[in-house]
Amino acid sequence: MSVSQTIFHDALLDPSAGVPDGLLDAAEQPAGRRFSVYRNNVAVSLTEAMHQAFPVITRLLGPQNMDGLAGIFLRKHPPSSPLMMFYGDEFPDFLAGMDQLSHIGYLPDVARLELALRRSYHAADGEAAPADALSIPPEEIVQAQLEFAPAMQVLNSEWPLLSIWRFNSEEDAPKPSPGAEDVLITRPEYDPTPQLLPTGGAAWIARVQAGQTIGEAFEKTSAEFPEFDLGATLALLLQGGAITSVTIERLAT
Repeated sequence: MSVSQTIFHDALLDPSAGVPDGLLDAAEQPAGRRFSVYRNNVAVSLTEAMHQAFPVITRLLGPQNMDGLAGIFLRKHPPSSPLMMFYGDEFPDFLAGMDQLSHIGYLPDVARLELALRRSYHAADGEAAPADALSIPPEEIVQAQLEFAPAMQVLNSEWPLLSIWRFNSEEDAPKPSPGAEDVLITRPEYDPTPQLLPTGGAAWIARVQAGQTIGEAFEKTSAEFPEFDLGATLALLLQGGAITSVTIERLAT
């Protein structure tokens, strides 16, 4: 008698399930205790992977609460890849759907930030444009289109997202103050670096990513966010090596 992958998979992730009928060990005997040990090892490994992937969430909730959440999560969202560095993509939405955690409204965004840092770390390399890539006349800058490095990540949040992350991961970080924060993640060296974007920075980058020129994106973003600082946003992108190319379509004369 054979055991289907579905039955085996379901029993592996559900500690209340019994050993699947027909599951034998190497000696052709019912698996019994050996399966229970294997199941426990799998759960422990996945729980530890969640702790490592979401250290700030773990700190905010406490290790024991994180253990419980990880147990629920892994049964609803088992790994789809053997590479644990990619495990947990559904975790922000999972947190958002937990009624018991609705009073901690910023948790899903903190998980999004931790995921973005991981994605940035494992992203493909991209050759940064030279520091003087935008040292061109203003009338040409507005016509320029940009391409960004795969490691760049942008998040916008109604919470003081970066301040919350820093307060729970960096020594002597100030206590967060209320307010929305947009976050830019770049990877100038080997480790991703999260930085606070000027107001409107995330909206401007999204427009440029969609194909708008610097000037087009600036006009629309400034209309939405009159205080938007284009120079500060470009400086962060250049310093972080996030801009990989600057293309200018010059008008024919």
